[in-house]
Amino acid sequence: MSRLTDLIAQTKAKNPQLGADLDREFKMLSSRLPFGLNFERHRPEAVELPQRLIRKGDKVRVLPKRGSTKKGDQRFWQVRAIGKVGGEKIADLELLGATQTETQSVAVDDLMVIAEFRDTIYPGLVSTGKVQRGGDKPFHTVINGENYHVLKALTYTHRGRVDAIYIDPPYNTGAKDWKYNNDYVEADDLYRHSKWLAMMERRLRLAKELLNPANSVLIVTIDEKEYLRLGLLLEQTFPEGSVQMVSSVINPKGTARANEFSRIDEYIFFVTLGNAALIRWSRDMLTERDYSEDEDVRWRGLARTGRKGLRPHNPGSWYPIYVNADGSGIQSVGDTVPLGTEDPTEVPKGTVAVWPPSSDGQQYSWSVVPETLRELMKRGAVRIGRIDLSRNSVPIYYLSFNQLQMIEDGYIKVTGHAVDGSLEIAYADGSRSTAPKTIWNMTSHDAGSHGTNIIRALLPGRRFPFPKSLYAVEDALRFFVKEKPDAVIVDFFSGSGTTAHAVMRLNKQDGGRRQCIMVTNNEVAADEHKVLRENGLRPGDAEWERLGICEHITKPRVEAAITGKTPDGERIKGEYRFTDEFPMADGFKENAEFFTLTYESPLAVNHNLAFARIAPLLWLRAGSHGKRIDKLPAEGWTVACAYGLLVDVDAASPFIKAVSKTQELRVAYIVTDDSRRFQAIARRLPEGVESVRLYESYLTNFSFANGE
Repeated sequence: MSRLTDLIAQTKAKNPQLGADLDREFKMLSSRLPFGLNFERHRPEAVELPQRLIRKGDKVRVLPKRGSTKKGDQRFWQVRAIGKVGGEKIADLELLGATQTETQSVAVDDLMVIAEFRDTIYPGLVSTGKVQRGGDKPFHTVINGENYHVLKALTYTHRGRVDAIYIDPPYNTGAKDWKYNNDYVEADDLYRHSKWLAMMERRLRLAKELLNPANSVLIVTIDEKEYLRLGLLLEQTFPEGSVQMVSSVINPKGTARANEFSRIDEYIFFVTLGNAALIRWSRDMLTERDYSEDEDVRWRGLARTGRKGLRPHNPGSWYPIYVNADGSGIQSVGDTVPLGTEDPTEVPKGTVAVWPPSSDGQQYSWSVVPETLRELMKRGAVRIGRIDLSRNSVPIYYLSFNQLQMIEDGYIKVTGHAVDGSLEIAYADGSRSTAPKTIWNMTSHDAGSHGTNIIRALLPGRRFPFPKSLYAVEDALRFFVKEKPDAVIVDFFSGSGTTAHAVMRLNKQDGGRRQCIMVTNNEVAADEHKVLRENGLRPGDAEWERLGICEHITKPRVEAAITGKTPDGERIKGEYRFTDEFPMADGFKENAEFFTLTYESPLAVNHNLAFARIAPLLWLRAGSHGKRIDKLPAEGWTVACAYGLLVDVDAASPFIKAVSKTQELRVAYIVTDDSRRFQAIARRLPEGVESVRLYESYLTNFSFANGE
């Protein structure tokens, strides 16, 4: 080991990048588990940035000619200089990682900027539209960008503050459902599973940084292709969490497969952190029964049977109960008859003595001792059923002390009193709940009826493969965010936008202000990809980008759900069903804004030249609601609803005065290179206001977050 370390150190001295690569791979190999999930981490992924302007120093690929469907040159080049030749911009390139220097000059229009996932990135956001119907409620956000890089951006805005993450990652079917390093992963790829695991591990590690370690949940859906590996990966990534898996029926008709069982379900992993609690609901998820519709409270039978009910096990519970012979109720309760003592034969006038049951020579017992039964009778918690003295049938029922506590707490309501004085009771509205089971078989979770058909209603003429049932996502989230009306939910494989739609449904049901952050790229489907290239189009072209997932499906779906109108302005046909039924055309009283991820220069950030793209991140960190500060204030400071910005530290006094008057303000951003002045201003801020130093906190965060 020491010899390898020395050799790596020598390599670093001669070739720093090669040395760093070897060092990283060596550490991965040496840290492999003797038992557990071992897999190839593969070289860090790379993502193409089609809308990024070419700059000197950029890492780029050379694109194939327009009209070609060939893969093209996959090598990485670095832009050494950019000039003009005959009015056309030309870039001078040098091949990266080559043993011998190789250069070429290529038209800038034929280059694509590349970002490897080990590269430090400094993200920004550009707004591409918004929809507002929710008043002062927080905004849901949809971010168009590579999800790994967006997750890095969120480590600045939401580190440790996310309540729930719901993701539906690619299932790795081999049917061109996802890419690794710009290539579709085919079914015959020998490294298909380890590439998928490497892709997931990188993102789950960042997701872990976002989740609140004291109380949060990660929800991941998957099918049989990767569920075993995913389960192990979750156990290894979240050793402090609790992992449980449920099976959910999503296609009752089944998917026929040659020589295999017909598949009707998928799996859902729940990883709970801290004291995250599973909230009981009125459905057990296995049956269609709604426990909230059960009004009759079950009284318990007083007689005990079975081995634990035998008299020797409960010697204090053998005694007579004297029931009025006319069936009008219980007259009195006798005393305990000790073992070995004769039972009394005399009974009060007009009564019949009822004893615990006996069978096959065995004597059983009552469920409570005489003193307890008398106390319950005083509270109206004992009653008798239909009496048949000819058959010695005198059923006696009682309420437990837990049930009496539920009456005091309002979960059970008293509706009257019977003739014998016993309570007449029923469950209060909304008080019935049950623990969900580990097999879900709900009509509402049919992905075809309540996923595909909902997309069809919202976006007529547009298709999206295998959307989740809206109600399935809603139910999964409800178990953990129902009692968190201000929860922050993230989905970084957002696809058609079902998670944001489900969060809106939850908000409508209880008046919540939950917000959802959706992340998706603007990839086009595999079949469209080929056709577009044949037509001479490339990523970055307006026609190409218009057909991408984010622009064609996610954004319009979220907007349609809120407004109740299709992209053509028509009222949406159909109704929402199940937990909350109302016309889709009603929409939701919610706000949403759409963004595209940008890649900024740290120099521009530090000199306030990238403020317009950094501004949305500051707004997100402050809670994503109210006015956003999009421009540098001429006065040197300004205050919005939830945060303030000080760019001239000499104007600290009026800034602090304004901050103190703004009740909802939670963050104060202070732009300064002087740490002493920052600390002095921070100490003067009102209690409860977070002070953040710009741009030191931003630049440090992303330098720290980088670590492939």
